[in-house]
Amino acid sequence: MATRSPLTTESPAGDAFYTPPVPLPDGSPGDLIRARPLDNAAAAVPGGENWLVLHRSEGADGSPVATSGVIALPDRTAHPVPAGGYPVISWAHGTVGVANRCAPSRDRGDTGASPMNAYPLTLLGHFLERGWAVAMTDYEALGTGTADRLHPYLCGRSEAMGVLDIVTAARRLFSGEVGERFAVVGHSQGGQAALFAAHHAPGRVEGLVGAAAIAPANHLLGLVRGGATLDQVNTGFAFTPLFLAGAIGGDPTIDPEQVLSPRAFQELWPHVPHRSRAGLSRPDSWGGIRGTEQFRSGYPGPPNAHQAKFDRQVEAMNPDLPITVRSASPRPPTTNASAPTPHRCRAPTHWSRN
Repeated sequence: MATRSPLTTESPAGDAFYTPPVPLPDGSPGDLIRARPLDNAAAAVPGGENWLVLHRSEGADGSPVATSGVIALPDRTAHPVPAGGYPVISWAHGTVGVANRCAPSRDRGDTGASPMNAYPLTLLGHFLERGWAVAMTDYEALGTGTADRLHPYLCGRSEAMGVLDIVTAARRLFSGEVGERFAVVGHSQGGQAALFAAHHAPGRVEGLVGAAAIAPANHLLGLVRGGATLDQVNTGFAFTPLFLAGAIGGDPTIDPEQVLSPRAFQELWPHVPHRSRAGLSRPDSWGGIRGTEQFRSGYPGPPNAHQAKFDRQVEAMNPDLPITVRSASPRPPTTNASAPTPHRCRAPTHWSRN
């Protein structure tokens, strides 16, 4: 399929693409740093023109960051560019872990996250068949992370910036072809991200017409604290270090050594930057530790100072948010949005304007 992006600057080959320039180029959220045709078949939305992008966004701490993702356009022969440009679906993916190689755009089908990354591609291909463009963020520091900067898992504002800013990147990469109307769709981690994105959209990215949060992650602190009392192993304890990575993203003063037990910190915490969520669930990792052995002594009773900060960050991951959607004119198919309407979303929830 012929590509017609106006971006002509050369981009590094291979995984070097994901290493941003230092310092980042000046600009605003959504500005493209680099782009190239996607050469990873495992990550491509079927039937579309897929581009790998690195763009400016905003991190959990509010600082400028480079975030990666994929932008896919429909087949222009089957779906000529409509008046006003293609509407966009911004897809927010589910939990894969925090290891760079598990990022959806970077996963080549050989990681423990590959099934999770592959399952939505059929759905996303159907969006292209409807004549909609698709934007898929990897999220902050997933694909682009470093040893001292892990993906801030379930840090809602950080996820929202990735979900929203890649829409701006799509409009700038395909100026005149990608339009002003967009919707957000996400599952699991992405369901939670979709709610945060809808909350933060006004004033950042205009044109939101709906959000669908499928099985959004929610009310997690009770699960963490309850799991800490179980005197048995459980594959679900793989989420404990992911929650901790996200908590540190929200509050870098949290010391993981003071949150986790000596065994969990010394033997298992080092797995986090290298393994998928599925890999963390294995018996030789977090799937082989008892719930009562995950945290420093006393938790979930009176927590120490670092555990208390961890708890506050996990509580903040709950998507209890007001959301306002403004209708776009002309309206996309099936929407019934009209005047701006605020909704308060209390997970678990499925919310949309369709």
